[in-house]
Amino acid sequence: MMREADLYAPVKAHLEAQGYEVKAEIGECDVLARRGEEPPVVVELKLTFSLALVMQGVARQAMFDHVYLAVPVSSERGWKLRYRDIIRLCRRLGLGLLAVKHGGVEAHLDPGPYQPRRNARKAGRLIREFDHRVGDPNTGGTTGVKRMTAYRQDALRCAAHLAAHGPCKAASVAQATGVARAGQMFRADHYGWFERVERGVYRLTPKGAVEAVEESRGRA
Repeated sequence: MMREADLYAPVKAHLEAQGYEVKAEIGECDVLARRGEEPPVVVELKLTFSLALVMQGVARQAMFDHVYLAVPVSSERGWKLRYRDIIRLCRRLGLGLLAVKHGGVEAHLDPGPYQPRRNARKAGRLIREFDHRVGDPNTGGTTGVKRMTAYRQDALRCAAHLAAHGPCKAASVAQATGVARAGQMFRADHYGWFERVERGVYRLTPKGAVEAVEESRGRA
């Protein structure tokens, strides 16, 4: 069974191959390495990537700029599933990442300052969704349940109008419900609720008559 101490030898060999002098357990640091007059390098060792390891790394950053976290790659599948999130977190915190594998070490990320790039397009979509959604129909923290979106709310309003008035022109539905994109929604028909009767005129499908109308009544 692997121990944290088993990580030391390959990490030390990895650093020594780059010309560092390496010593273990210097104060609070698992590993401290120096190369000439360059800034020191700190490596914190753990058997799994965890919050405890991240907190150790952040604590060492109060003393040194170049801090690495070292973990073994014990499961290829588990490592691959978490890899992108691990890299993203380490980069955001300015921490380096070393992977110990088959007695060797792979450097996956060097420590350094990081300024995240803002995804203005995605942020804009979220703000538009917030502004357009009516009320607060979902419960935060739930999983495995159908989400109510602004798009679905618009589709339900259109479906309710068709249920009450029968086949209608898309333009008249848009005017009556305030859903400006009614025509686009009818053509896209993401939920299978709408079907075209003739040019510009739509009605509810049997599926829409059941699902949309029942959902509208349930939320009334």
